[in-house]
Amino acid sequence: MREAVHALLSVLEPEQVRELCAGPARLDAPGLREWTYLPGPRPGLPTEGLGSRQREAVDALLAAAHSAPGAELARGAIEVERHRRAMAGGTGGDRYWVRLLGDPDGDGPWAWRMNGHHLAVHVVVTAAGIRVTPHFIGAEPARIAEGPQAGRRLLGPEEDLARELVTDLDAGRRTTAVFAAAPPDDILTRADPFADPDLLPAGLRYGDMAPGQQRLLERLVRRYLDRAPEAYAEECWSDTVARGLDALSFAWAGGLAPGDRHYYCVRAPDFLIEYDNTQDNGNHAHSVWRHLRHDWGADLLRAHYTEQHG
Repeated sequence: MREAVHALLSVLEPEQVRELCAGPARLDAPGLREWTYLPGPRPGLPTEGLGSRQREAVDALLAAAHSAPGAELARGAIEVERHRRAMAGGTGGDRYWVRLLGDPDGDGPWAWRMNGHHLAVHVVVTAAGIRVTPHFIGAEPARIAEGPQAGRRLLGPEEDLARELVTDLDAGRRTTAVFAAAPPDDILTRADPFADPDLLPAGLRYGDMAPGQQRLLERLVRRYLDRAPEAYAEECWSDTVARGLDALSFAWAGGLAPGDRHYYCVRAPDFLIEYDNTQDNGNHAHSVWRHLRHDWGADLLRAHYTEQHG
């Protein structure tokens, strides 16, 4: 990832580097936890005016922060957003902002992030490891109906796995899992700086599911964790298994048929997952992965600054 940062810096003009690198000295500054997945400007280097080599360098940095499937999702969010703008008659380039915090060549922690409508990637790096949450991917439309991308469902696997799980539940289990006939109009944690798991319904516990349903829940969780680079994704999954899969729970709201407005969430001791497809008559999807200890690299930064100041 460090090499990808250097490659980006090497193709930027001095003023662009200043935009990219503007930020507080400490990575645990409260203002750095402010984020949104709505349209609008952010701090950092805007991608809209970048040249082709500069855009390629940003794409390479985005890929370096993900697994191959995760990079495909992140690029897909940008591609679906281009389609949305084109259908609305919009002009101009991609509207995302990239920010580099800290010194990638120093001994201390450093970070970078890329934010825009329906894409929020937050990466923190220290000698002890990396962190990649909050991680948000959205798609408007959730299913593209026309044009070169017709039929594309960027978050189709995330939706289909959850629907397969909830429709496989018998009446008793489904009564526990489905907490509302009408889904919320967005993810419940929104863009909160710190995700509160108590905002989410209790749902149906893994231990109360049949074996086939448990496997579906495992696949759904892995779908989100596997957005990250392989080593970190495996670390998160191993932690989940060590704490006991029985601690996982799944909840659903809304209709069960494809095209119905719906929402689901997964709770675990260390993380939560949310997905909604409720706006625009069930054709506007949001998905988020929040880690209760790792968001913003909080655990790594706490360890670093505690050691630094003894």
